[in-house]
Amino acid sequence: MPRPVTLFTGQWADLPLEKLAPLAKSMGYDGLELACWGDHFDVDAAASSKRYVQEKWQLLQDHGLTAFAISNHLVGQAVCDLIDERHKAILPPSVWGDGDPEGVRKRAARQMILTAKAARAFLDAKPGRNNGDDFAAVVNGFTGSSIWHSIYAFPPTSQAYWDKGFADFGKRWIPILDAFEKVNVNFGLEVHPTEIAFDIASSRRAIEAVKGHRRFGFNYDPSHLGYQGVDYVKFIRVFADRIYHVHMKDVWWGHGDGSIGVFGGHSNFGDPGRYWDFRSLGHGDNRFEDVIVALNDTG
Repeated sequence: MPRPVTLFTGQWADLPLEKLAPLAKSMGYDGLELACWGDHFDVDAAASSKRYVQEKWQLLQDHGLTAFAISNHLVGQAVCDLIDERHKAILPPSVWGDGDPEGVRKRAARQMILTAKAARAFLDAKPGRNNGDDFAAVVNGFTGSSIWHSIYAFPPTSQAYWDKGFADFGKRWIPILDAFEKVNVNFGLEVHPTEIAFDIASSRRAIEAVKGHRRFGFNYDPSHLGYQGVDYVKFIRVFADRIYHVHMKDVWWGHGDGSIGVFGGHSNFGDPGRYWDFRSLGHGDNRFEDVIVALNDTG
């Protein structure tokens, strides 16, 4: 059975959905993974209005498109992060509020809980869905991290210090995941530098921190792994039962001029000196045939 291929709308949020939908169809996509920013998917409206989700489906159907997931990376980032002025630029005003860090984190957590309800309402309204269909909806996103800033262990950083960060993640996310459980929705963390999990080892630790909660899994995206030296095909085989969604994005590494290392040198993406940079699918160094084989092997 062929996999449906959808376009994540997050990087197209400057376009209204009514303009992006026909463009995506013309590019050959089967549907859209709707971002919870721009005008693409309004969490508050979807959670409270049947008419809103029905109109969203009508727009998609008018252009021959479907959907399987929504994504709320920006709000999820604020749940565990050390909040600073950069977050104001990515968060809804209702989540940012007065900018008090703990208040931002708590409001972000509540909004992620509401996102689960919105995802369930949206997928329940999917045209052609039978009432007896019992499938988990998917919300992709980020978690943030209170310990990412300590990624390099100086000043000397103990495991106890990092343990506190994973404990903070567990404390903040288990209630969110419990809410996801109540409405039959899975959360897919896009394993990514700046998140609580950014490689295989930290992903294992994150699972332990939420006590193996079945609603915590991954939005697999190899572009964030290969340049770190992480075996991105092994990731699929290790976490097969927790991969709830897949992003196909490419990256290259080892192509810079030797002046910028793996940490990015505070340079902009696109700088020719960078050790690594994102690339369109097939134009980087990720081995996507191996990725597809692993996805097939693991079901």
